[in-house]
Amino acid sequence: MAINGEEFKQALQNWASGITIVTTQSDSFGLQGMTVSSFSSVSMDPPQVLVCINQSVSTGDGLKESGVFAINILSSEQQTTSNLFANPNKYEERFVNTPYTLGHNGAPLLTNSLASLECTVIEQITVGTHWIIIGEIQDTHLNDGEPLLYYKADYHLIQDNS
Repeated sequence: MAINGEEFKQALQNWASGITIVTTQSDSFGLQGMTVSSFSSVSMDPPQVLVCINQSVSTGDGLKESGVFAINILSSEQQTTSNLFANPNKYEERFVNTPYTLGHNGAPLLTNSLASLECTVIEQITVGTHWIIIGEIQDTHLNDGEPLLYYKADYHLIQDNS
């Protein structure tokens, strides 16, 4: 018998992960972005990543329409940005209050992110409540800094114990 969603959520809180914001831009939906922790590399050759997005949010629809997106890997200085893009009630404020530039593919690249990966959608798979979106990386943008981490439902920073 499978566990319930709440048990699964509690178990995953024991997994420390980096935080990303997935962004896209499409004709019908405009600028879109959301905080995502379900992100992973898929392949080094060709370079591919995946991101999991709940089907109930419109960011997935924008991704499907545009066929492009960016993964913005957040720095330790972007906790406020992470919260803004995670809050469904702050949708209109996301890009007004966040500095960004448009990448070569048209997706927003968030300023001060540790890395931004410009991707082309190569596959979108429906699994349960989510879409698994696989993208091929077309370009990268890198900055110095420390990552923003999420563990036990709270943000954490790397501590230098050397």
